[in-house]
Amino acid sequence: MNLPDLESEALKLPPAERARLAEVLLESLDTLSDAENERLWADEALRRDAALDRDPTLAHAAEDVFREARARLG
Repeated sequence: MNLPDLESEALKLPPAERARLAEVLLESLDTLSDAENERLWADEALRRDAALDRDPTLAHAAEDVFREARARLG
């Protein structure tokens, strides 16, 4: 199974099961070395940069992001 298929299947799970899956996946990252973590973050940064290069409309102003985050928290 490839990643898009796996993501699609995971999103079909009920919220509680998705939360548990997310917890398990996040816990699995705790076992990575510092070098592995740095590589993964660099890969993610490159992926996001490429996505923005392909479609600049994906970008959001920081003030909008923070306003939305505050609204969700409060």
